[in-house]
Amino acid sequence: MRPPVLCTILTLLMTAAIARQLAAQNPPPLPKLFASAADVTAMIAKAKAERKPDQPNFIQPIVGLAPYTANLEHRVAGIPAPASVHEREAEMFYVVEGSGTLVTGGKLKDEKRTNAENLTGSGVDGGTPRKIAKGDWVMVPEKTPHWFQQIDGTIVLMSIHLPHAPTTTPSR
Repeated sequence: MRPPVLCTILTLLMTAAIARQLAAQNPPPLPKLFASAADVTAMIAKAKAERKPDQPNFIQPIVGLAPYTANLEHRVAGIPAPASVHEREAEMFYVVEGSGTLVTGGKLKDEKRTNAENLTGSGVDGGTPRKIAKGDWVMVPEKTPHWFQQIDGTIVLMSIHLPHAPTTTPSR
């Protein structure tokens, strides 16, 4: 019979070995630090070709370095997309091409929790509608409802989710 300490040590070593093996099989994604204008143009063509007819938003990562990712979003008119609230991160949009109306503020209609940090709804009551077009930038603060109320044909956006910086408590 082995002493209990030896069994515990062997279990810990085997667990560590299995964890290392799994990490080697599924390494975290490497940062993608550059995308050329040609890359973005190809992504827009891919979105147009691969978006399903009932899909309101086709999203692809452009560049990323955890915890930040810049995504390309391709949205079309006539397919309603849900409104959103991100409780722990701001969202910044840059309009690559096209135009539409973005509503920010107000209150989500038919609010539903999608995960621990996000809410969705069928639209926004109240809020401020703003016409946006190619070249415009918009910053949506955390905990702020936002919704693309109208898309004029097609709109292509770059979106970046910006995690809220942890607050520190000054020591006394």
